Amino acid sequence: MMISPCSPIVKLSLPVLLVISLCLIPSCKKSSPQAPEQPTADISKSEAGNTEIKMPDTPTPTTSEAPDVHAEDMNTPDDSNAPKDANTTKLVPIELKLPKPTFVGTPQDAQVPNLEKPMGKARPPFLAPAGTKNVALGKPVSSSDEEPIIGELELITDDDKEAADGCYVELGPFLQHVTIDLEAMYEIYAIVFWHYHKQARVYYDVIIQVADDPDFIVNVRTLFNNDIDNSAGLGVGKDMHYTETHEGKLIDAKGQHTRYVRLYSNGNNGNDLNHYIEVAVYGKPVE
Repeated sequence: MMISPCSPIVKLSLPVLLVISLCLIPSCKKSSPQAPEQPTADISKSEAGNTEIKMPDTPTPTTSEAPDVHAEDMNTPDDSNAPKDANTTKLVPIELKLPKPTFVGTPQDAQVPNLEKPMGKARPPFLAPAGTKNVALGKPVSSSDEEPIIGELELITDDDKEAADGCYVELGPFLQHVTIDLEAMYEIYAIVFWHYHKQARVYYDVIIQVADDPDFIVNVRTLFNNDIDNSAGLGVGKDMHYTETHEGKLIDAKGQHTRYVRLYSNGNNGNDLNHYIEVAVYGKPVE
């Protein structure tokens, strides 16, 4: 059966078909390619109502400007203004030339109280800062005995440590002392002295002091004292008696600052006289 274009059914269908076609047209439209997504700012409002714009993080561009270099990252940091550390001071053995031994074997028991036993081997080298030398060499010497029995006082600082006749000074009996004027302030690290090593003697009341004045009134310090009964009147000492050898007696001065060095003795186990072959003071000028 044919439907007439003018029938009521056709008239009602045409508006419906027109609406459907209009809805289908957008769905068939091709979309254009989208550009790469660009970072967008994050826009937000704070509680106070102010608009805050947060830009996304972007890589920092490289430049020709030199980076910030810290001292710890450098191979050779600049320490020209850094304080000097005493612990980093280079220590070397002092130049100590010993005389020839004059007796061989172990010394016999001297029947001296508080006597240390011989080491039985050579003394180890004494270490001091580089540049340390014998600052007593050729310096003036005075004594409580102004007229020695044998020798001249300048023999004590002439660097001759041998025990031969004519190389030592013999002072009078009982308590005597010699004083060395270093003629300037020095930082001293060791004092080495030889009384008389031709025989295995023990000298009594050996006391070593340093001071800032020749009268030993200002800043007096005692570095060694084996006067066990205070017979010298300078206080009871806690150091031990020792037997003279060609190595001499070395006292650690521990970097004391001083100008004058004084050495006491009070006879020996052989007689009441006092002897000195050499006194060496190792130090550096006080800067």
